[in-house]
This record gives sequence, C-alpha cells and structure tokens, in this order.
Amino acid sequence: MEYVPRIIDKVINNRIKAFNAINIVGPKGCGKTRTAKERSKTVIEFQDEEKRNGYLSIADTAPTLFFSNEKPILFDEWQDAPKLWGAIRKGCDDHPESVGEYYLTGSTSRKIVTPHTGTGRISGITLYPMTLFETGESNGKVSLSELFDHPEEGINGALSNTTLQDLFFAACRGGWPRCLTIKDKEAKLEVAVDYFHQIYTKDINAVDGVKRNPEWARILLWSYARNMATLAKKTKIYEDVKSTQNVTDNTLSSYVSVLEKLFVIKDIDAWTPQIRSKTSIRSSKKHIFVDPSIGIAALGLNPSYFNNDLDLFGHVFENMVLRDLIVFAEAHNGRVMHYSDDGGLEADAVFQLADGRYALIEIKNGTNSIPMAEKNLLKIRELIREYNEKAVQNPMHPKPLYREPTLLLVICGNAPMSYTTENGVHVIPVGCLKD
Repeated sequence: MEYVPRIIDKVINNRIKAFNAINIVGPKGCGKTRTAKERSKTVIEFQDEEKRNGYLSIADTAPTLFFSNEKPILFDEWQDAPKLWGAIRKGCDDHPESVGEYYLTGSTSRKIVTPHTGTGRISGITLYPMTLFETGESNGKVSLSELFDHPEEGINGALSNTTLQDLFFAACRGGWPRCLTIKDKEAKLEVAVDYFHQIYTKDINAVDGVKRNPEWARILLWSYARNMATLAKKTKIYEDVKSTQNVTDNTLSSYVSVLEKLFVIKDIDAWTPQIRSKTSIRSSKKHIFVDPSIGIAALGLNPSYFNNDLDLFGHVFENMVLRDLIVFAEAHNGRVMHYSDDGGLEADAVFQLADGRYALIEIKNGTNSIPMAEKNLLKIRELIREYNEKAVQNPMHPKPLYREPTLLLVICGNAPMSYTTENGVHVIPVGCLKD
C-alpha cells in the first residue's frame, strides 16, 4: 500500500536535523513502523522469524555491527534487544555531528528499563492514530495553523460533504492505518474490536509482566467509555467496576496507570486562569480515549446505534475531535486543555501554541448548538477583558494580565459550510478541518 503522509512527518523531519536517533512511541497499530520505514535505508526487524536469532545474537554480543549498514537504520521491536539502546546512545556521543541515522520503534505493550535515558541523544516522538484529514473524511479546506497565522483572511465558504453517517462510521472504525488496506467496509470495524480485546486480555499483562484480571480491565474500559469526554471523577468510574467486582480503588488506579502507558486512555488537563472571583474553576481532567473506536468497542456498539442516540455520539464526537487536536498540537509543540467552571461556562478545548497564542474551542455535533457555543466563547473572552481592565486599575500594584484568545472556534459535526459569525466566531465543519 502506498504510504499515506502523516501530520507528524513534519515534526520528524525537523527533529532529525538536531538528533541522531529518533524513538517513535504511541499506541499499538498507529503506524509507527511504517512511518519510520519511509525514511530508512536499512530495516532491522527483530520479529522477522528467519533472521530473528541471528539479529538477537549480534545485538547481545556486538550491537555496533549493525551500524555498518547503510543509514538511516530502523530497529523495529528494539525492546527484544535492549542493549541496542545503550549502543545507539554511545554512538550519538561518539559522533555528535551526525544526525538522522537511527530510528527505533516498538510495541507499547512491553516496557524496557534502560540504564541510560537517552536524554539529549535519542529524541522521543509520539505518533497517534490518524486524524479525519489523514483518513479522508476531512477535505482539509480549512487549516487551523494557517488560521492562527492569518485570522483576518477568514474561512467563509469552505464546503463539507461529510455526513453524520460518515462520522458514525469513522468513529467506530477509528484512525488505524490497517483499516486503509481493508477493502470490505464492515471488516474495517473489526480492527478496533480486536484491538480492544487484545488490550484487556494480553497487553495489560505484557506491559510489565504483572498478571492482571482481564474482567476488571474490561469493565474499567467500559466505564471509561460511558464517561468519554467528561469530567467524571475517577471514583465514580471505579464505582462501576466495584458494583460487580471485589476490587479496591488502589488496584483500579494501577490499572489506569498501565492503560495510560499503553496509550489507550488519556486525560486532558484543565486551563485554569483566575478570571472569575466568585465562581470556582474546575481543575478536573477530561477523560478521553486515544482513539474513540476503543471506547465504542468497549460499549459493544456499531455505527447504526448512533442513529438513535445522538447524545452519546456528542461525547464520541468530542473525543474524536480532541484526538485530532492533540495530533495538530503535537506538530506544533502545543497543548490541548479544556475550561469549565461551576457557573456552567465552558470551552470544550483550549488549543495553545508554543508561542502562547491560543484558541478557545467548542465542539458540537449539531448546528442547533452553535448559538449557545458562540455565547459561551464570547463570555469567556469578555471575562478575560474585564479581568485585565481591573488588573491595571491600581498602577502601584498591577496584577498579571491574561492574553486574549487569538481565535474563537466552533467545530461542528454536521455544519455544511464554514463561516464566521458577526461576532468573529469561526464555525468550521469537521469535514473541512486539517492542521
């Protein structure tokens, strides 16, 4: 299959100008090996049964022999030969002028403790599942990064042909590259279902060799899925499991930690500017799956289910957009956060670039939610302006000022066209969005 360019490619291309070795990490099946192969001239695959024993023997006794091959060299499943890490690290020290010679990829289901971290020599890059733009659901007519750089140019008129049914399917299928090689549409859905099964039956044990209860892990993922893209307290999530299983909070917390290491679940941090004196800003984290298809598989649902449950799909859709925003942020060394306060004011996402510019974003499935989303965003911006005005009233003791948002965005599932409201809020169909 022809290689599908990934958004993270630009990050890798920049990083190899500064580092001699790149370690690509991320969830299983997200395309780490294929992405590295595209820029490697020699590929050492420790899972190749015909060459495995020979490779392992060399890696254990004289790993530097591999370095005589044409570079760049990819070491796939390098965890099978952990001495390689130290050899590559020393190679980077011995040749500080060299860049872009080595790539390492491997399974997230097994962690290897190395004697040296590789800091300053081996650069780590996280690859996530594919975005809607990479899988083709989005035509990419509206670029978020270009909108940051040229907010005055506007976005009016970009059309989206992506339907809700398209999004139902995309969410269930997930952003797994393997799906792009499968011709049968229904068969594509099996990838996420199998991935979910592998997580709670095998990967959760293999990551560190500790035997864990697969039923506890399955129910825990089911409870996370029920609370997808919400601020639910973890104690509430644990209660779902404890209602039928004899397990402690501490044990479940350790399971969560492993699932995070496996890049299965992820928490979105809160953005907490002190702009409201009488209202408590929630610092709770928002829980998402690295790909919503895992959560949908945990719930045992298929695309047709959402025809009768748009409320649940609203959470799934938010998770899917947050996944894409995280990929975009990774390409710009940025961050994705959220805002919520006890007064009911919220921004589903705060997309912040490394230079401090940020966008307040509401993620809505239907167009009927756009007016309220716009009202929320404008209110938050107004609170920031009011705070800044008060902050400088006493010139002898001025308070720190908060930067105003560069962009106010509503990302919508079924909006047919992008446009800008009279208040300057950009409404973008998800079927038009790219980095």
